[in-house]
Amino acid sequence: MLELDFAVADAAPVVQGLSPMLAFKVRIACRVEAQEIKAVILQAQIQLQPAQRAYSDGEKGKLVELFGAPAEWGRTLRNRLWAQASANVPPFTGHTETSLLVPCTYDLSLAATKYFYGIEDEDVPLLFLFTGSIFYCAKDGRLQIQPISWDTEAEYRMPLRFWQQALDYHFPNSASICLQKDVFDRLAARKRASGAATWEEMMNALLDSNKESLETEVSV
Repeated sequence: MLELDFAVADAAPVVQGLSPMLAFKVRIACRVEAQEIKAVILQAQIQLQPAQRAYSDGEKGKLVELFGAPAEWGRTLRNRLWAQASANVPPFTGHTETSLLVPCTYDLSLAATKYFYGIEDEDVPLLFLFTGSIFYCAKDGRLQIQPISWDTEAEYRMPLRFWQQALDYHFPNSASICLQKDVFDRLAARKRASGAATWEEMMNALLDSNKESLETEVSV
């Protein structure tokens, strides 16, 4: 069988995209250097590997919602799916590079976003699981199609700042949460009634009011 080796060499924010996105540079090498590859249809499942890094006390506090109490992490700190990506690789001989584009979001209802939000400025351990098809010509000239080996994978430690930069380029100093419509309707009515000019002004007033109520209860 024809074998291809894959390595994730780098990543960078896509600054010209219409939405936040990261581009992962994938190096592909054919073990038979003289073999011309006509095309590769490449798919990748990208997983977070949370067990492959250490966590500060502050990070542990933020990640309780995702993994439970730190005492349980020996059981709950398992790989989580982040994204699926694909690429059509043009003809090459020997080796080549391609890019896998991955959308980014600050939707904190998603497990991957909760993880990115919960960790500090260090590397994010990622696992790429590759599948797809290889197109090449046999010695007799006939076109051959072969699947990428099922156990083809690559690891990459992505600096967290890449994910932050991809979001900040489109939504600087911003975050988002997903609410049920009835809850959003109540907040919108509260904003109108308060006369707040912005959502930030209304939410700050709401939080300050709640803080004062809690302090009053504690003093009593």
